[in-house]
Amino acid sequence: MDFLKKLRAPIVWGNLLAMVLVVAALVVAVLKGMSAYTHHGEYIEVPSVVGEMEGDARYALEGLELRAVVADSGYNAKKPAGCILEQMPAAGRKVKSGREIYLTVNTDHSPTLAVPDIADNSSLREAQARLKALGFKLGSVEYVPGDKDWVYGVKSRGRNVYAGDRVPVDVPLVLQVGNSSSEYDYDELDDLEEDSSDMPAEGLDEEQD
Repeated sequence: MDFLKKLRAPIVWGNLLAMVLVVAALVVAVLKGMSAYTHHGEYIEVPSVVGEMEGDARYALEGLELRAVVADSGYNAKKPAGCILEQMPAAGRKVKSGREIYLTVNTDHSPTLAVPDIADNSSLREAQARLKALGFKLGSVEYVPGDKDWVYGVKSRGRNVYAGDRVPVDVPLVLQVGNSSSEYDYDELDDLEEDSSDMPAEGLDEEQD
């Protein structure tokens, strides 16, 4: 009975009500804090900065509370060095403030690639497929004496290059390929055949005897 009397006491109910109000206030504060931290319901439309210079692109993005991050570089000979070639997310996307916008910046020189080991190690078709897959450009084939369609050398800008050498990707490579011709001098063979045909008949008879 004493316990029930104490439970009905105003002070007990007052304490319970105070605790409920404190918990409710904490829940509301936490929800508002999370909403402010995550910018709930707040979106920014990403502007297009492709084609702009890096400094201008940074200024435009940071003015909208977005972060500009140079993630990669590329090369386009038709555009000035330092301009933006690509962006991610793309223009028009809606993001929250503080979002990182990844930029690809144009460089002032073409990238280089290492020449693979294809000289005297592959056929013409194999070499072309491998070089194209790596991103090289190919020029006209230069034929040299040797086995048909066998690659004997690689040239860049008129000079021979070898496995491991780095060359610009926008400079076409010239493959030196065998044309199946013999190493013998065909002109000399023709002269020998003419000399044999001019030999007197009696000389041939004596040799047969």
